[in-house]
Amino acid sequence: MMHTNMKNLKILIIAFSLLAAGCNKYYDVPIPSAGNSILKGTKPLGLATRTVMDGIYSINGNSNSFGDTIVVKWNRKSLTFACYNGIYFVMNAGSQNSDILLEGYWRNGYSDGTGLCNMSIAKNEGGSEIVNGIIPQEIVMRGAFGNGDNSPDESFTLSYLGPFSDKVRNSKFNILAHRSGGRTSDRLPVSENSIEMINFTEKLGSSGIEVDVRLTRDKIAFLYHDSDVNIRLTKKGPLSGDIKAYSWQELSNFVRLIHGEKIPTLEAALTFAIDSTNLNFVYLDMKEDKEAMAVVIPIEQKMLQRAHDKGRDVTIVVGIPSTKVLDELMNYPDYQNVPSLCELTVDDVRKANSIVWAPRWTMGTQNNLVEQMHTEGKTVICWTIDNPAWIKDYLNHGQFDGLLTNFPSVVTYYHYIQK
Repeated sequence: MMHTNMKNLKILIIAFSLLAAGCNKYYDVPIPSAGNSILKGTKPLGLATRTVMDGIYSINGNSNSFGDTIVVKWNRKSLTFACYNGIYFVMNAGSQNSDILLEGYWRNGYSDGTGLCNMSIAKNEGGSEIVNGIIPQEIVMRGAFGNGDNSPDESFTLSYLGPFSDKVRNSKFNILAHRSGGRTSDRLPVSENSIEMINFTEKLGSSGIEVDVRLTRDKIAFLYHDSDVNIRLTKKGPLSGDIKAYSWQELSNFVRLIHGEKIPTLEAALTFAIDSTNLNFVYLDMKEDKEAMAVVIPIEQKMLQRAHDKGRDVTIVVGIPSTKVLDELMNYPDYQNVPSLCELTVDDVRKANSIVWAPRWTMGTQNNLVEQMHTEGKTVICWTIDNPAWIKDYLNHGQFDGLLTNFPSVVTYYHYIQK
């Protein structure tokens, strides 16, 4: 009888998988394929080599799509090229005979524009010095970009203008990515609130993430934004409706995110962020206001200890988005020593002894209140700000310690371009 039931279950899963392929709505801009890589046979670049390449570059070429300047910043695995208007490049690099070769793709975060890009730094234009970890007199990147999977055919050149300012280098500014990197609706190559997105987000310039935390029926904390299982976030499958009505086993077995990933538990997501990334800030946006603190806070404390044991300086904060969640936190034993982030008033920040105040961006820069919080030793992070003009304005005229955004590459540009 057991064998028959398992066989029927497998048939059911296969049937729903086939149905999903025909009925699901994707928000996807595929990463263009380069075919044969120009990096084959190159040597990886060391850490000292990478930091020499960071800085601000001028752009010269036939297209004005990227603006006049671009920020180049190494992340954990690749280079981020960030433009003022939401266009960014994800580039891999290697050295060959003191030349540096770069290969990757560009993407417009506000549309479906994308294409391939190849570049190089000749040995006599900074390549030789960079390979040896020496700051060169000049760095010139020459190459071309294209559209879609077409070969790059439009030439452009990046010329090094200088390093990031002392203000930027001495700053601990947080570039926080919404929903672990960006929304599924923004057509990124991986799903929001997934481990795969946590692995991807540093390519956009992110230094930290916000994740949405919910509880299953059997009180397992997991990442997911909406209150229901729906085809906006998941492939069509056998489950639907209120997501907290299901057990962890049911969600794990029968739900796949829009790009095919599994929904992660909170503990698995935090473990990955600590062990496998350079992210240094995680904001747990609490989507439940009953019984959640008793589950989530012990995980937060366990993960903070894990980070400490691994020599990682990582901040993890429990979010307080409502008075109901605030009340639940304050019912937790020794709540004043729980690292938290409060989205409410500054008086509520004091009441909870939160280490972070997070006002909504629509409230304005509120510099007087931000100064008060700074005087009291609090960090202030503004959420969720996506428009490039507003991002520029809040960085230039605000006094925030970080911005939460769905477009971290734009914040990357306007932060690192500051003088």
